[in-house]
Amino acid sequence: MKKFQLKKVYLFFSTVLIFILHLPFAFSKSKPLNLAKAASEAPNSVAHTGSSSLELVYDSLKLNMKGLSEEAFDYAVKGYEYLRNKGRIRNQNVISIVDFTKPSTQKRLFIIDVKNYKVLFNTYVAHGQNSGKEFARQFSNRPDSYQSSLGFYVTSDTYIGKNGYSMHLIGQESGINDLADERAIVMHGAPYVSESFIRARGFLGRSWGCPAVSEELNRPIIEKIKNGSCLFIYSEDNRYLNQSRILNS
Repeated sequence: MKKFQLKKVYLFFSTVLIFILHLPFAFSKSKPLNLAKAASEAPNSVAHTGSSSLELVYDSLKLNMKGLSEEAFDYAVKGYEYLRNKGRIRNQNVISIVDFTKPSTQKRLFIIDVKNYKVLFNTYVAHGQNSGKEFARQFSNRPDSYQSSLGFYVTSDTYIGKNGYSMHLIGQESGINDLADERAIVMHGAPYVSESFIRARGFLGRSWGCPAVSEELNRPIIEKIKNGSCLFIYSEDNRYLNQSRILNS
């Protein structure tokens, strides 16, 4: 009997000792998540884990500080995933986002390397002359409207045209931008996309609906995103947001 009681006392004090030894671990604070480190440690996970990995990009690259709205980024990721799952994207390494919530005097084109977690380009981009002056506020899929079309595109092949080195765009949204080819909506360089033009006029020059970029950057940009990458042109336009089958899928 005495031996049994000694055993109970031993077990009690052993339990107390173990509890005391674990107290520092129980009350210690966990280290905060380092998003940049997480991104750099898993650069190849995007193609396999989807939007959960892409969500790291916005914070780790501080895209809010660069002027990209989080809504535009989130919608772009959703569309990218949709198009990729449909097998429409061949170049899965980059996402291009045009954020028309920003004025043309801001660098509102963002080209993001989602494999290596880098902003490749953040620069000026034009909107259609009938979409607005400083801001793009009106959009159309109609030929000869000279307005920009919102939504998701897949980049295509390149050619030399009247605006020099250019790239075809294939609209992915029926009734929204699927007439891009018929309207000759392409990416090209333009002399009116420059800081000197902004200083002279107070706003960027406008196109006939094309997402035109500067003549200095059109070739390096097109070379990076051509042949099957995702391009998303965004605005807080309720009609588009309600009608887009991709965003509402």
